[in-house]
Amino acid sequence: MGTENHAIPHDRSLDNSIALMREGYHFMQNRVNKYHSTIFAARLLGEKVICMTGKEAAEIFYDTNRFKRKGATPKRIQKTLFGENAIQLMDGLAHTHRKKLFMSLMTPKHQAELAALTKTHWEMARKNWEESKQVILFDEAKLVLCRTACKWAGVPLKETEVKERAEDFNAMIDAFGAVGPRHWKGRRARTRAEHWIQSMIEDVRANKIEVQKGTAMYEMAFYKDEIGQPLSSLIAAIELINVLRPIVAISTFITFAALALHNYPICKEKLFESDDAYLDMFVQEVRRFYPFAPILGARVKNNFIWNNCNFEEGTLVLLDVYGINHDPTLWDKPNDFHPERFKQWKGNLFDFIPQGGGAPETGHRCPGEGITIEVIKASVQFLVHHITYQVPTQNLHIPMNRMPTFPESGFIIENVKEKTSIR
Repeated sequence: MGTENHAIPHDRSLDNSIALMREGYHFMQNRVNKYHSTIFAARLLGEKVICMTGKEAAEIFYDTNRFKRKGATPKRIQKTLFGENAIQLMDGLAHTHRKKLFMSLMTPKHQAELAALTKTHWEMARKNWEESKQVILFDEAKLVLCRTACKWAGVPLKETEVKERAEDFNAMIDAFGAVGPRHWKGRRARTRAEHWIQSMIEDVRANKIEVQKGTAMYEMAFYKDEIGQPLSSLIAAIELINVLRPIVAISTFITFAALALHNYPICKEKLFESDDAYLDMFVQEVRRFYPFAPILGARVKNNFIWNNCNFEEGTLVLLDVYGINHDPTLWDKPNDFHPERFKQWKGNLFDFIPQGGGAPETGHRCPGEGITIEVIKASVQFLVHHITYQVPTQNLHIPMNRMPTFPESGFIIENVKEKTSIR
Protein backbone atom coordinates (compact mmCIF):
# COMPACT_ATOMS: atom_id res chain seq x y z
CA MET A 1 0.00 0.00 0.00
CA GLY A 2 2.23 2.74 -1.29
CA THR A 3 -0.42 5.47 -1.07
CA GLU A 4 -1.87 6.29 2.33
CA ASN A 5 -5.65 6.01 2.60
CA HIS A 6 -6.37 9.28 4.37
CA ALA A 7 -10.10 9.02 3.68
CA ILE A 8 -10.55 5.95 5.90
CA PRO A 9 -9.72 5.49 9.61
CA HIS A 10 -6.34 4.03 10.56
CA ASP A 11 -6.03 2.02 13.73
CA ARG A 12 -3.25 3.67 15.68
CA SER A 13 -1.67 0.53 17.11
CA LEU A 14 1.81 -0.28 15.83
CA ASP A 15 0.60 -3.82 15.14
CA ASN A 16 -2.81 -5.37 15.71
CA SER A 17 -1.74 -9.02 15.80
CA ILE A 18 -1.93 -9.32 19.58
CA ALA A 19 -5.23 -7.43 19.63
CA LEU A 20 -6.66 -9.84 17.06
CA MET A 21 -5.68 -12.80 19.22
CA ARG A 22 -7.05 -11.09 22.35
CA GLU A 23 -10.36 -9.91 20.85
CA GLY A 24 -10.95 -12.76 18.41
CA TYR A 25 -14.31 -12.65 16.63
CA HIS A 26 -14.99 -9.12 17.91
CA PHE A 27 -11.72 -7.58 16.66
CA MET A 28 -13.14 -5.96 13.53
CA GLN A 29 -16.53 -4.99 14.97
CA ASN A 30 -14.83 -3.30 17.92
CA ARG A 31 -13.05 -0.99 15.47
CA VAL A 32 -16.04 -0.55 13.20
CA ASN A 33 -17.93 0.73 16.25
CA LYS A 34 -14.97 2.83 17.42
CA TYR A 35 -14.40 4.57 14.09
CA HIS A 36 -18.04 4.55 12.92
CA SER A 37 -16.82 3.17 9.62
CA THR A 38 -17.31 -0.14 7.84
CA ILE A 39 -13.77 0.07 6.47
CA PHE A 40 -10.48 0.86 8.19
CA ALA A 41 -6.75 0.28 7.83
CA ALA A 42 -4.66 -1.68 10.32
CA ARG A 43 -1.39 -3.54 10.56
CA LEU A 44 -1.07 -7.29 11.12
CA LEU A 45 2.24 -9.15 11.41
CA GLY A 46 3.96 -6.01 10.17
CA GLU A 47 1.82 -5.71 7.04
CA LYS A 48 -0.66 -2.96 6.25
CA VAL A 49 -4.12 -4.39 5.67
CA ILE A 50 -7.58 -3.08 4.86
CA CYS A 51 -10.41 -4.45 7.01
CA MET A 52 -14.03 -4.17 5.91
CA THR A 53 -17.51 -5.41 6.70
CA GLY A 54 -21.05 -5.24 5.32
CA LYS A 55 -23.03 -6.64 2.41
CA GLU A 56 -21.51 -4.23 -0.12
CA ALA A 57 -18.03 -5.05 1.13
CA ALA A 58 -18.74 -8.77 0.61
CA GLU A 59 -19.91 -8.11 -2.96
CA ILE A 60 -16.64 -6.30 -3.71
CA PHE A 61 -14.55 -8.92 -1.90
CA TYR A 62 -15.94 -11.71 -4.09
CA ASP A 63 -15.39 -9.84 -7.36
CA THR A 64 -12.74 -12.00 -9.06
CA ASN A 65 -11.74 -9.08 -11.29
CA ARG A 66 -10.68 -7.13 -8.22
CA PHE A 67 -9.43 -9.78 -5.80
CA LYS A 68 -7.39 -12.97 -5.88
CA ARG A 69 -6.72 -15.64 -3.27
CA LYS A 70 -3.14 -16.43 -4.25
CA GLY A 71 -0.81 -15.06 -1.59
CA ALA A 72 -3.64 -14.13 0.80
CA THR A 73 -3.45 -17.12 3.14
CA PRO A 74 -0.51 -17.16 5.58
CA LYS A 75 1.80 -20.16 5.30
CA ARG A 76 0.92 -21.16 8.85
CA ILE A 77 -2.71 -21.69 7.78
CA GLN A 78 -1.68 -23.49 4.58
CA LYS A 79 0.44 -25.86 6.65
CA THR A 80 -2.44 -26.68 8.98
CA LEU A 81 -5.95 -25.96 7.70
CA PHE A 82 -5.93 -25.97 3.89
CA GLY A 83 -2.71 -27.64 2.79
CA GLU A 84 -0.22 -26.04 0.43
CA ASN A 85 -1.34 -25.34 -3.16
CA ALA A 86 -4.93 -26.35 -2.35
CA ILE A 87 -8.03 -25.10 -4.14
CA GLN A 88 -8.64 -22.31 -1.60
CA LEU A 89 -5.41 -20.66 -2.80
CA MET A 90 -6.15 -20.81 -6.53
CA ASP A 91 -7.57 -18.29 -9.00
CA GLY A 92 -8.76 -18.10 -12.60
CA LEU A 93 -9.29 -21.05 -14.93
CA ALA A 94 -7.35 -23.47 -12.73
CA HIS A 95 -9.61 -22.67 -9.78
CA THR A 96 -12.80 -22.86 -11.86
CA HIS A 97 -11.82 -26.23 -13.33
CA ARG A 98 -10.94 -27.77 -9.98
CA LYS A 99 -14.02 -26.23 -8.37
CA LYS A 100 -16.14 -28.23 -10.83
CA LEU A 101 -14.62 -31.39 -9.37
CA PHE A 102 -15.66 -30.37 -5.86
CA MET A 103 -19.12 -29.31 -7.02
CA SER A 104 -19.60 -32.69 -8.70
CA LEU A 105 -19.12 -34.33 -5.30
CA MET A 106 -21.57 -32.03 -3.51
CA THR A 107 -24.76 -32.52 -5.54
CA PRO A 108 -28.17 -32.96 -3.86
CA LYS A 109 -27.81 -36.72 -4.40
CA HIS A 110 -24.47 -36.74 -2.60
CA GLN A 111 -25.92 -34.55 0.16
CA ALA A 112 -28.77 -37.01 0.71
CA GLU A 113 -26.38 -39.96 0.80
CA LEU A 114 -24.18 -38.24 3.37
CA ALA A 115 -27.16 -37.25 5.52
CA ALA A 116 -28.44 -40.85 5.50
CA LEU A 117 -25.00 -42.14 6.54
CA THR A 118 -24.88 -39.53 9.29
CA LYS A 119 -28.17 -40.81 10.72
CA THR A 120 -26.87 -44.38 10.63
CA HIS A 121 -23.70 -43.51 12.49
CA TRP A 122 -25.56 -41.45 15.10
CA GLU A 123 -27.71 -44.50 15.84
CA MET A 124 -24.62 -46.68 16.19
CA ALA A 125 -23.10 -44.14 18.58
CA ARG A 126 -26.31 -43.93 20.61
CA LYS A 127 -26.11 -47.61 21.50
CA ASN A 128 -22.71 -46.99 23.10
CA TRP A 129 -23.90 -43.86 24.88
CA GLU A 130 -26.59 -45.79 26.72
CA GLU A 131 -23.79 -47.68 28.50
CA SER A 132 -22.05 -44.44 29.54
CA LYS A 133 -23.02 -42.10 32.32
CA GLN A 134 -21.98 -39.04 30.35
CA VAL A 135 -20.77 -38.22 26.84
CA ILE A 136 -19.23 -35.07 25.39
CA LEU A 137 -21.24 -34.33 22.28
CA PHE A 138 -18.49 -32.39 20.48
CA ASP A 139 -16.06 -35.29 20.86
CA GLU A 140 -18.67 -37.82 19.79
CA ALA A 141 -19.67 -35.73 16.78
CA LYS A 142 -16.08 -35.72 15.54
CA LEU A 143 -16.01 -39.53 15.63
CA VAL A 144 -19.43 -39.89 13.98
CA LEU A 145 -18.55 -37.48 11.19
CA CYS A 146 -15.12 -38.99 10.61
CA ARG A 147 -16.69 -42.42 10.13
CA THR A 148 -19.41 -40.91 7.97
CA ALA A 149 -17.06 -38.85 5.79
CA CYS A 150 -14.65 -41.70 5.12
CA LYS A 151 -17.42 -44.18 4.34
CA TRP A 152 -19.11 -41.74 1.96
CA ALA A 153 -15.82 -40.75 0.29
CA GLY A 154 -14.66 -44.35 -0.25
CA VAL A 155 -11.72 -44.00 2.15
CA PRO A 156 -10.93 -47.25 4.02
CA LEU A 157 -10.98 -46.59 7.75
CA LYS A 158 -10.40 -49.16 10.47
CA GLU A 159 -12.40 -48.72 13.65
CA THR A 160 -9.15 -48.79 15.63
CA GLU A 161 -7.93 -45.65 13.87
CA VAL A 162 -11.15 -43.58 13.92
CA LYS A 163 -10.21 -41.58 17.01
CA GLU A 164 -6.73 -40.72 15.73
CA ARG A 165 -7.99 -39.65 12.30
CA ALA A 166 -10.87 -37.64 13.76
CA GLU A 167 -8.54 -35.85 16.15
CA ASP A 168 -6.10 -35.09 13.33
CA PHE A 169 -8.83 -33.54 11.20
CA ASN A 170 -9.98 -31.51 14.19
CA ALA A 171 -6.43 -30.42 15.04
CA MET A 172 -6.03 -28.94 11.53
CA ILE A 173 -9.21 -26.93 12.08
CA ASP A 174 -8.28 -25.94 15.62
CA ALA A 175 -4.93 -24.54 14.45
CA PHE A 176 -6.61 -21.83 12.33
CA GLY A 177 -6.22 -18.97 14.80
CA ALA A 178 -3.67 -20.60 17.04
CA VAL A 179 -0.07 -20.03 18.02
CA GLY A 180 2.20 -22.29 20.01
CA PRO A 181 1.11 -25.83 20.92
CA ARG A 182 -2.22 -25.76 19.05
CA HIS A 183 -0.50 -24.64 15.86
CA TRP A 184 2.21 -27.27 16.03
CA LYS A 185 -0.34 -29.95 16.85
CA GLY A 186 -2.20 -28.97 13.69
CA ARG A 187 0.95 -29.16 11.58
CA ARG A 188 1.80 -32.62 12.87
CA ALA A 189 -1.79 -33.72 12.25
CA ARG A 190 -1.68 -32.50 8.65
CA THR A 191 1.59 -34.30 7.98
CA ARG A 192 0.15 -37.57 9.29
CA ALA A 193 -3.09 -37.17 7.34
CA GLU A 194 -1.31 -36.29 4.09
CA HIS A 195 0.96 -39.34 4.36
CA TRP A 196 -2.05 -41.56 5.11
CA ILE A 197 -4.21 -40.32 2.24
CA GLN A 198 -1.34 -39.98 -0.25
CA SER A 199 -0.43 -43.62 0.27
CA MET A 200 -4.02 -44.65 -0.43
CA ILE A 201 -4.23 -42.44 -3.55
CA GLU A 202 -1.15 -44.22 -4.89
CA ASP A 203 -2.67 -47.62 -4.06
CA VAL A 204 -5.91 -46.70 -5.84
CA ARG A 205 -3.96 -45.68 -8.93
CA ALA A 206 -2.02 -48.95 -8.79
CA ASN A 207 -5.27 -50.95 -8.44
CA LYS A 208 -4.22 -52.15 -4.98
CA ILE A 209 -7.35 -50.59 -3.48
CA GLU A 210 -10.65 -50.86 -5.29
CA VAL A 211 -12.92 -47.85 -4.92
CA GLN A 212 -16.22 -47.02 -6.54
CA LYS A 213 -16.28 -44.53 -9.39
CA GLY A 214 -18.02 -41.35 -8.33
CA THR A 215 -16.69 -41.38 -4.77
CA ALA A 216 -14.42 -38.57 -3.65
CA MET A 217 -11.49 -41.00 -3.35
CA TYR A 218 -11.87 -42.20 -6.95
CA GLU A 219 -12.51 -38.78 -8.46
CA MET A 220 -9.53 -37.16 -6.70
CA ALA A 221 -7.23 -40.03 -7.69
CA PHE A 222 -8.12 -39.79 -11.38
CA TYR A 223 -8.95 -36.10 -11.82
CA LYS A 224 -7.14 -34.24 -14.61
CA ASP A 225 -6.58 -30.52 -14.44
CA GLU A 226 -7.38 -27.83 -17.02
CA ILE A 227 -4.46 -28.91 -19.21
CA GLY A 228 -5.26 -32.61 -18.93
CA GLN A 229 -2.67 -33.50 -16.30
CA PRO A 230 -3.39 -35.67 -13.23
CA LEU A 231 -2.72 -34.20 -9.82
CA SER A 232 0.38 -35.34 -8.00
CA SER A 233 -0.51 -37.91 -5.36
CA LEU A 234 0.26 -35.31 -2.68
CA ILE A 235 -2.06 -32.65 -4.15
CA ALA A 236 -4.76 -35.28 -4.70
CA ALA A 237 -4.39 -36.20 -1.01
CA ILE A 238 -4.56 -32.55 0.06
CA GLU A 239 -7.76 -32.01 -1.92
CA LEU A 240 -9.32 -35.21 -0.60
CA ILE A 241 -8.53 -34.00 2.92
CA ASN A 242 -10.29 -30.77 1.89
CA VAL A 243 -13.40 -32.89 1.41
CA LEU A 244 -13.06 -34.94 4.60
CA ARG A 245 -11.87 -32.25 7.03
CA PRO A 246 -14.79 -29.82 6.48
CA ILE A 247 -17.27 -32.64 7.11
CA VAL A 248 -15.61 -33.34 10.47
CA ALA A 249 -15.72 -29.57 11.12
CA ILE A 250 -19.52 -29.73 11.08
CA SER A 251 -19.17 -31.16 14.62
CA THR A 252 -18.84 -27.54 15.77
CA PHE A 253 -22.18 -26.56 14.24
CA ILE A 254 -23.81 -29.68 15.67
CA THR A 255 -22.55 -28.77 19.14
CA PHE A 256 -23.92 -25.25 18.72
CA ALA A 257 -27.23 -26.71 17.53
CA ALA A 258 -27.46 -28.81 20.70
CA LEU A 259 -26.65 -25.71 22.74
CA ALA A 260 -29.47 -23.85 20.99
CA LEU A 261 -31.90 -26.68 21.78
CA HIS A 262 -30.86 -26.37 25.42
CA ASN A 263 -30.90 -22.57 25.65
CA TYR A 264 -34.08 -22.09 23.62
CA PRO A 265 -36.42 -24.97 24.57
CA ILE A 266 -39.29 -23.39 22.62
CA CYS A 267 -37.26 -24.12 19.48
CA LYS A 268 -36.98 -27.76 20.47
CA GLU A 269 -40.74 -27.92 20.93
CA LYS A 270 -41.32 -26.37 17.52
CA LEU A 271 -38.86 -28.79 15.91
CA PHE A 272 -40.69 -31.72 17.41
CA GLU A 273 -44.08 -30.48 16.27
CA SER A 274 -43.29 -28.65 13.02
CA ASP A 275 -42.50 -29.65 9.45
CA ASP A 276 -39.18 -29.45 7.64
CA ALA A 277 -39.58 -25.72 6.97
CA TYR A 278 -38.88 -24.87 10.61
CA LEU A 279 -35.93 -27.29 10.66
CA ASP A 280 -34.44 -25.43 7.69
CA MET A 281 -34.83 -22.09 9.47
CA PHE A 282 -33.42 -23.44 12.73
CA VAL A 283 -30.29 -24.77 11.02
CA GLN A 284 -29.73 -21.51 9.15
CA GLU A 285 -30.08 -19.55 12.38
CA VAL A 286 -27.53 -21.80 14.09
CA ARG A 287 -25.12 -21.06 11.24
CA ARG A 288 -25.79 -17.31 11.45
CA PHE A 289 -25.91 -16.85 15.21
CA TYR A 290 -22.99 -18.90 16.47
CA PRO A 291 -19.32 -18.14 15.67
CA PHE A 292 -17.65 -20.28 13.01
CA ALA A 293 -15.32 -18.62 10.48
CA PRO A 294 -14.18 -15.24 11.90
CA ILE A 295 -12.56 -13.52 8.89
CA LEU A 296 -11.50 -14.24 5.32
CA GLY A 297 -8.61 -12.77 3.35
CA ALA A 298 -7.82 -11.88 -0.26
CA ARG A 299 -5.32 -9.72 -2.13
CA VAL A 300 -6.11 -6.89 -4.48
CA LYS A 301 -5.72 -8.06 -8.07
CA ASN A 302 -5.91 -4.68 -9.79
CA ASN A 303 -5.86 -1.11 -8.48
CA PHE A 304 -9.30 0.38 -7.82
CA ILE A 305 -11.10 2.86 -5.58
CA TRP A 306 -14.18 1.94 -3.56
CA ASN A 307 -15.85 3.67 -0.63
CA ASN A 308 -13.22 6.45 -0.73
CA CYS A 309 -10.48 3.86 -0.23
CA ASN A 310 -7.55 3.20 -2.55
CA PHE A 311 -7.13 -0.54 -3.06
CA GLU A 312 -3.66 -1.06 -4.47
CA GLU A 313 -2.50 -4.22 -6.18
CA GLY A 314 -1.14 -6.77 -3.70
CA THR A 315 -2.82 -5.25 -0.62
CA LEU A 316 -4.18 -7.77 1.87
CA VAL A 317 -7.88 -7.23 2.57
CA LEU A 318 -9.82 -8.91 5.40
CA LEU A 319 -13.60 -9.43 5.36
CA ASP A 320 -15.48 -9.66 8.67
CA VAL A 321 -17.53 -12.86 8.31
CA TYR A 322 -18.86 -12.95 11.86
CA GLY A 323 -19.66 -9.24 11.77
CA ILE A 324 -21.71 -9.50 8.57
CA ASN A 325 -23.76 -12.33 10.06
CA HIS A 326 -24.48 -10.03 13.03
CA ASP A 327 -24.85 -6.75 11.14
CA PRO A 328 -27.83 -4.80 12.58
CA THR A 329 -28.38 -3.14 9.19
CA LEU A 330 -28.96 -6.60 7.69
CA TRP A 331 -30.52 -8.52 10.57
CA ASP A 332 -33.20 -7.35 13.01
CA LYS A 333 -31.95 -7.84 16.57
CA PRO A 334 -28.93 -9.85 15.32
CA ASN A 335 -27.88 -10.96 18.81
CA ASP A 336 -31.21 -12.72 19.39
CA PHE A 337 -31.63 -16.35 18.34
CA HIS A 338 -34.71 -16.27 16.14
CA PRO A 339 -35.06 -18.94 13.41
CA GLU A 340 -38.24 -17.38 12.00
CA ARG A 341 -36.18 -14.49 10.63
CA PHE A 342 -35.33 -16.79 7.72
CA LYS A 343 -38.96 -16.75 6.56
CA GLN A 344 -38.19 -13.36 5.05
CA TRP A 345 -34.65 -14.07 3.86
CA LYS A 346 -34.31 -13.98 0.08
CA GLY A 347 -31.20 -16.14 -0.20
CA ASN A 348 -28.82 -13.25 -0.89
CA LEU A 349 -25.26 -14.43 -1.57
CA PHE A 350 -23.59 -11.62 0.36
CA ASP A 351 -25.57 -10.88 3.54
CA PHE A 352 -25.30 -14.39 5.05
CA ILE A 353 -21.82 -15.82 4.71
CA PRO A 354 -20.99 -18.39 7.44
CA GLN A 355 -19.06 -20.37 4.79
CA GLY A 356 -18.14 -17.55 2.46
CA GLY A 357 -20.06 -15.40 -0.02
CA GLY A 358 -20.85 -15.32 -3.70
CA ALA A 359 -21.77 -18.22 -5.96
CA PRO A 360 -20.10 -21.54 -5.08
CA GLU A 361 -19.98 -22.64 -8.73
CA THR A 362 -17.69 -19.83 -9.85
CA GLY A 363 -16.31 -18.17 -6.73
CA HIS A 364 -14.81 -19.04 -3.37
CA ARG A 365 -17.96 -19.83 -1.40
CA CYS A 366 -17.62 -23.27 0.17
CA PRO A 367 -18.97 -25.93 -2.25
CA GLY A 368 -19.90 -28.09 0.74
CA GLU A 369 -22.43 -25.64 2.18
CA GLY A 370 -25.35 -27.85 1.13
CA ILE A 371 -23.67 -30.84 2.72
CA THR A 372 -23.16 -28.88 5.92
CA ILE A 373 -26.84 -27.97 6.08
CA GLU A 374 -28.06 -31.52 5.43
CA VAL A 375 -25.68 -33.07 7.98
CA ILE A 376 -26.76 -30.57 10.65
CA LYS A 377 -30.41 -31.26 9.83
CA ALA A 378 -29.88 -35.02 10.15
CA SER A 379 -28.09 -34.47 13.48
CA VAL A 380 -30.77 -32.15 14.88
CA GLN A 381 -33.47 -34.65 13.92
CA PHE A 382 -31.51 -37.32 15.80
CA LEU A 383 -31.24 -35.15 18.92
CA VAL A 384 -34.91 -34.13 18.85
CA HIS A 385 -36.72 -37.21 17.60
CA HIS A 386 -34.52 -40.22 18.38
CA ILE A 387 -33.06 -39.79 21.88
CA THR A 388 -33.81 -38.36 25.29
CA TYR A 389 -31.03 -36.99 27.49
CA GLN A 390 -30.28 -34.61 30.35
CA VAL A 391 -27.90 -31.68 30.28
CA PRO A 392 -25.98 -31.44 33.58
CA THR A 393 -24.55 -28.26 35.00
CA GLN A 394 -21.37 -27.44 33.06
CA ASN A 395 -19.33 -24.60 31.56
CA LEU A 396 -21.17 -23.67 28.36
CA HIS A 397 -19.32 -20.39 27.90
CA ILE A 398 -18.20 -19.70 24.32
CA PRO A 399 -14.81 -17.91 24.43
CA MET A 400 -14.94 -15.34 21.64
CA ASN A 401 -11.19 -14.76 21.80
CA ARG A 402 -10.58 -18.34 20.68
CA MET A 403 -10.63 -18.97 16.92
CA PRO A 404 -12.25 -21.34 16.12
CA THR A 405 -14.40 -21.60 19.21
CA PHE A 406 -17.03 -23.87 20.77
CA PRO A 407 -18.64 -24.31 24.22
CA GLU A 408 -15.85 -24.90 26.73
CA SER A 409 -17.36 -28.12 28.09
CA GLY A 410 -17.92 -29.55 24.61
CA PHE A 411 -21.60 -29.91 25.64
CA ILE A 412 -22.00 -32.82 28.05
CA ILE A 413 -25.15 -34.92 27.99
CA GLU A 414 -26.07 -37.80 30.29
CA ASN A 415 -28.63 -40.58 30.75
CA VAL A 416 -29.03 -40.99 27.02
CA LYS A 417 -31.94 -43.24 26.03
CA GLU A 418 -33.59 -44.17 22.78
CA LYS A 419 -36.85 -42.28 22.32
CA THR A 420 -39.63 -44.85 22.07
CA SER A 421 -42.10 -42.68 20.16
CA ILE A 422 -40.39 -41.27 17.09
CA ARG A 423 -42.11 -38.71 14.90
